[in-house]
Amino acid sequence: MELRHLRYFVAVAEEGSLLTAAQRRLNTSQPSLSRQIRDLELEVGAQLFDRQARGVSLTPAGRVFLDHVRFALLQVEAAVDGARRAAEPQRPSLSIGFLVGLEVTWLPHLLRILREDTPDIEVTLCSLSSPELAVALVRGKLDVAFLRREQHSMGLKFKLLTEEPLIAVLPAGHRLASRKKISPKDLASEVYVSSARTSPVLQDVILDYASKAGIVLKARYEGENISSAMSLVASTGGVTLVPLYAQNILSPNVVARALDGVPPTVELTLGYNEANSSPLLQGLLSRVDELTESVGNQSVIQYADTSQ
Repeated sequence: MELRHLRYFVAVAEEGSLLTAAQRRLNTSQPSLSRQIRDLELEVGAQLFDRQARGVSLTPAGRVFLDHVRFALLQVEAAVDGARRAAEPQRPSLSIGFLVGLEVTWLPHLLRILREDTPDIEVTLCSLSSPELAVALVRGKLDVAFLRREQHSMGLKFKLLTEEPLIAVLPAGHRLASRKKISPKDLASEVYVSSARTSPVLQDVILDYASKAGIVLKARYEGENISSAMSLVASTGGVTLVPLYAQNILSPNVVARALDGVPPTVELTLGYNEANSSPLLQGLLSRVDELTESVGNQSVIQYADTSQ
């Protein structure tokens, strides 16, 4: 079994057609590609595709195989990148990913800790959705990231930083804006804007909260991320639920309010690839407790009263 067999398999699985994969993705002939896939199935010892007149579809064995193959190819890519970096040593560097808005709270303390250990460290930053951050960690594009505990992220480790309460965001002129806290029943009668289109972990927390409160939060609008969801709130007059850190990126025409009762919480973790042996990463991991304590001593409650 060679890497090309795995790449051919992924291409066929994603295109759903041997002909399309051969012509558009692989620059080869369909008969040749068919032989390669049959050879792969013989090597695996299981049928990976069901062949039909209009294309192919994955068998149950093929679906399982696809998840592992994608991960294997990502690891190969990460191994190549790691080898190239090791062969060309440069200034000590660490690449860090954040959920949008988290930098305000965590970055100053993070930089202080990193520069105490390595004064000349070069830090690169990026902001992505939580699933995108997980993929970047798996691929070796990031050393560490502030993200959710994403499922099906083979090879990643997560260290719990904090559990953030969710808060409601609504237009500044909304009828509920005069209240200090918003009840679940109030939310049920409002236009709901989803803030979790690209965050399945946050979406599960919100749906679980709604179910336990006996309400239905059916999104009429969906933001690509928390920032765009809050823009939709301002333009549609709706409401959304977001983690507490999002108050750092509130625009002047929206306000944040605490949820009445015990608010739902979502975990914030520090994620990293367990195959990453960077001494800078290991040094940071050894000081995670110090990092969380530093942030905990700085009040982040500005717009929403989350006390009970």
